[in-house]
Formats: sequence, structure tokens, C-alpha cells
Amino acid sequence: MEFLATSLLELITQTSTNLPPDVRAAMALAAGTETPHTQSSQAFSIILSNIDMAKDDEGPICQDTGMPTFVVHTPVGVNQIRLKKAIHEAVAEATRRGKLRPNSVDSLTGKNSGNNLGEETPVIHFEQWEENEIEIRLILKGGGCENKNIQYSLPCELDHLGRADRNLEGVRKCLLHAVWQAQGQGCAPGALGVCIGSDRAHGYDLSKGQLFRTLDDVNPHPELAKLEAEVMEEANRIGVGAMGFGGKSSLIGCKITAANRLPASFFVSVAYDCWAFRRLGVRLDAASGAITKWLYRDPERKVERMARGEGFPLTGREVVLTPPLTEAQMRALQVGDVVLIDGEMYTGRDNVHAYLMKNPPPVDLHGTVLYHCGPVMLKEGEQWKVKAAGPTTSSREEPYQADVIKRYGVRAVIGKGGMGPKTLGALKDFGAVYLNAIGGAAQYYARSVEQVLGVHLMEFGIPEAMWHLRVKGFAAIVTMDAHGHSLHADVEQTTGAALETLQKA
Repeated sequence: MEFLATSLLELITQTSTNLPPDVRAAMALAAGTETPHTQSSQAFSIILSNIDMAKDDEGPICQDTGMPTFVVHTPVGVNQIRLKKAIHEAVAEATRRGKLRPNSVDSLTGKNSGNNLGEETPVIHFEQWEENEIEIRLILKGGGCENKNIQYSLPCELDHLGRADRNLEGVRKCLLHAVWQAQGQGCAPGALGVCIGSDRAHGYDLSKGQLFRTLDDVNPHPELAKLEAEVMEEANRIGVGAMGFGGKSSLIGCKITAANRLPASFFVSVAYDCWAFRRLGVRLDAASGAITKWLYRDPERKVERMARGEGFPLTGREVVLTPPLTEAQMRALQVGDVVLIDGEMYTGRDNVHAYLMKNPPPVDLHGTVLYHCGPVMLKEGEQWKVKAAGPTTSSREEPYQADVIKRYGVRAVIGKGGMGPKTLGALKDFGAVYLNAIGGAAQYYARSVEQVLGVHLMEFGIPEAMWHLRVKGFAAIVTMDAHGHSLHADVEQTTGAALETLQKA
């Protein structure tokens, strides 16, 4: 197996950095249907540019490379123990090279392993088959969309849709609800992998397995094919839009399977994936480990450019903010304003926020910008370099954010998906704003970082540390302002109303 290590590393690298053709096609179609000059259209401009940047630089499309999940088929007689060890080594090496973010955290101690290895990490499913080659498929599904997975036990009552019964109509309601509840937190437009039936645990496994289907295939089961098409059409009428900004494109795929169930149980398990839909596969020669064939992509085919222009289209109406920021500057902003940040900011996500509730910050946060981000970082000599730096889902910081704004004078918070009423109240009371960056656009935002000025709280691990960055032209949209207005609340309300119109008699 002399080529096995090289083959596995190439699979991981390409999965992390090069979106497969079927997803590219779906995203191009979604972007083309969006109304020009809207917030969703602006989001698509950054997303498409980011896809190109990731391919050009072989950098992670999104900084959250998830929990690597491998599905491996081997001929009878292949040493699966050796293959598992090789996968572990390749994952560690890809992490060292900055193709994967260190994402494996000990659930008891909270310590990040630093190399993506640990108890049950990465996830590997082995199965034997009667073919002569080894097949390995890999999916990288980030934590933001993983948190929007959802499981329904029918019958149940659903917001805006009423009762969902134990039939395909009940399943349809669940899937529309799944799209609605994800909003911008799942980095829409997204894709659904669905299992009807089975038990709770295996249903989730089968739903994730549906994400290995190509987005342009047709379900061989006529009833499920009809349901997939119906959900796609109706979900895009709800109006969630790119990044939950409101718009015409909320879903790029819906893939459904059914499995036998217990008489007492009727589960609908939904695996929600984001627009950064990263999955690839390879066939390997069982003797040498060399790649004999790629799945989902043809390396000989030229990869088409996605961007319709040069990155984010500037209009001249953008507001340039140079920290430290003042209350007056923040109160002058309104929902919908586009800002460009030039100057210094700090990252801070889950561990930093929890720390700040009990300890003073390691830096003066008055007038600063706090970025909800867990970047991919590499150290080159004595200097750190940002390899990927998109926003993380902000809702996890809702229990802390208002207090952090009040105590330490933070003037702007950047993240994705919006925040709740407690944070909105603090923005209004203390003169601050919430800025929505574009989820998944890790290369786009990495290019806006001019220098890493320092790092604090490194004991939390690279993604959770507080990084001190100098940025130039960092683009974001005001979606929660200092006057009590929230785009996220507005979109949730209007899409909920749209959901009600999709009920069937």
C-alpha cells in the first residue's frame, strides 16, 4: 500500500478545498435566481468568490471542517486495522498542513487534541463488499449545520404547520419545518438528508448517508422522488434566502430514504448540510493504495469559475469603520447598512465568552469589535498566519453576549445567524450593533486579515483562543442595530407566515 498515505491526504485536501461539481452547479443556479442588489444577492457574491479562492489556494472552503466522517468499503481480506491507522495518520497530517481545523475536543476535560484525533474521532464506517477495489467516501459537515439537524417523532405539532401525522404529508411538513428552523444559522441555502423510519440512532445515520447522493440524481422510489421535488419547490417559496437574509433560494437539495420502523415509533430524521457541502470519494487499488478513480469529480475536467465579479460588489455607500468605535457611530447605523472594517478586532467564541463571565478580559475591549470566529491558523516561524476565518453561529453566545457588551464596552459583534432578544436589548441600551458576516466564506475573510497581532487564552486551543487581528476591508451587513431592529426576527416572522400558506387540507 505504498500510495495509501498520499491518496488519503489528497482526498481530505480536495474535500476541504474544492467543492464538488454537483454542488457548484446547484449554487450557480441558486445564485442566478436571486433578486439583484438584495442582501441575499450580496451574500451569494461573497460565497461564489470564496469557492474560487478556496480552489485557487487549496485552503478550507469553510474554517469549520467538522468531524471528518469516512465511509469505507473494502474487499474481503483487506486489513481494516491498517486502513484505519492510515486514515488517522492522514487526518493528523492534513490538520498539521491547515487543510482541517483542530476540531476534536475531549468531552470530559474540554481539551482540544490539536490533531483531530481522539475518542471516536474521526468517524469511520467500515463495510465489506465483493468488488476488488477499496472505496472511501468522506464528508466534512461543520458544527453550525450539524446543530441544525433535527428529528421528529410523529405525530407531533409543528410551529406554523399544525399537526404532522404518520404519513408522507406529515413527513412533508417536517421537512419544510426543518428548513424554516435552520434560518441563517445553518448557512442557507442548505441541503437535507432524510430518513423516514428506523430507530432514533440509525435514522440519523441513514439521513446523513443520504448526503452522499449527488444533488442532481433522481430517487428510484417514485413516491420519494415526488416528495423530494415537492419539498424543494415549496422550501424555496418560504423565503429564508441565503444566510437567512430573506430571498428566493433556501434549499439546494433534498434526499430521502425510508427504513422499516417499530410499530410504536415513527421518526423523521433530518441531517441539515450548509451550502459549503463538502463530500468526495475515491476508488483505490487494493494492493498499492493508488487512486484509480475519483467520485463526484473528474480531475481532468477544468473547474469553472463561480464568481460573477471581483468579490463583494462595492457601491460607494458602504460605511467604513475604524476601531475603536464610538456609541455615536453605532447609533448612526441601521439594519441593512454594509460596513467595511479597517483596523483591529478580536475573535471570541464559546470558551472566551464563558471565561469573560467570571474573569476580566486579557485586553481592553472598550470600543472594540468582537468576532465570533474559530479560525484555522498555521505558525510560520514566529508569526501566525490565518488560513481560514469565516464566522461561527452566534446564537450559542446568547446567554453571555449582553453581559459582555455591558461590562466591557464592546461596540460591534460579528457572527452569523443573528442573536436573540437579550442581545438585541443590550445593543439598544448600550449603543452597539450586530454585524452578519457570510457563513462559510473562510477564504474571503482570511484575505482581509493583514496581520495576526497576537493571541490570548491559547489554553483553550486554536479555534477557541482569542486572536488579535488587523483587518482591511472586512465586509459585513448590519442585521441588528442599536435601535431595537433585527433582520433575523423580521425574516423569522415573515417566513413563518409563508410556511402557514403551505399547509394542505
